[in-house]
Amino acid sequence: MFKSTALAAALLSLSALAQASDVATILKKADAFRQTDSSAQIETLVQTYKNGEPDKEKRYQVLIRPGGKSLILFRSPGEVGQKVLMSGDDFWMLLPGSARPMRITPLQKLLGDASTGDIATMTWSGDYDGSIKSESSCDGQPCLELELTATRKTLSYQRVVLHVAKQDYRPLHADLYAASGRKLKQARYFIEQREGRPTVTRISLRDEVQTARETVVTTLSSKPRQFGDELFNAMYLSRNDITL
Repeated sequence: MFKSTALAAALLSLSALAQASDVATILKKADAFRQTDSSAQIETLVQTYKNGEPDKEKRYQVLIRPGGKSLILFRSPGEVGQKVLMSGDDFWMLLPGSARPMRITPLQKLLGDASTGDIATMTWSGDYDGSIKSESSCDGQPCLELELTATRKTLSYQRVVLHVAKQDYRPLHADLYAASGRKLKQARYFIEQREGRPTVTRISLRDEVQTARETVVTTLSSKPRQFGDELFNAMYLSRNDITL
């Protein structure tokens, strides 16, 4: 009896490890559709819609590099000179004329439902643990539903229910939850061919409460580029203008 119980427990443990490995692989492949280069300069347009009608729009330039570092440069009239820096779990807002950076959270809104975390952080692998919850059909194609749990309390969303295509693991849509368990919004991912490969070029964010409101984050362009360490130093940024 003891041997049977031990064997069953061992098999369950191996099954759990195998699924964890599968999920890690799936998330890495899903991430590859959103972030094609580990170090890049990305031009981003954020637009809001009310009842399907255009409302507001803003432009941002996003610099990313390995190690969880991102810098958002505001490019819309009236906001030029503002910056948001993400370095690991730390987020800072830098304003022109201010001597010191201000700490903010990754849920700080930029426009509509687009937060700093939505634009500055672009990966699931490494930030979430998860399991395969079920197989179903999404928009007429076989898909997998993944239940993801944040590995750190500082992440924008503590729980994510992510649907990916079963064939190639491209992200389809995700339900995004706060630490309280409240569903904040749903993200839908739209893919086009860029540089000969399928890439997420547009993300639609819908508020869970204000369902008539939609925020669309569009990647206008992305190019690989290397950056100096100073661009990801909060004190340097507070004292210097950035020209790219």
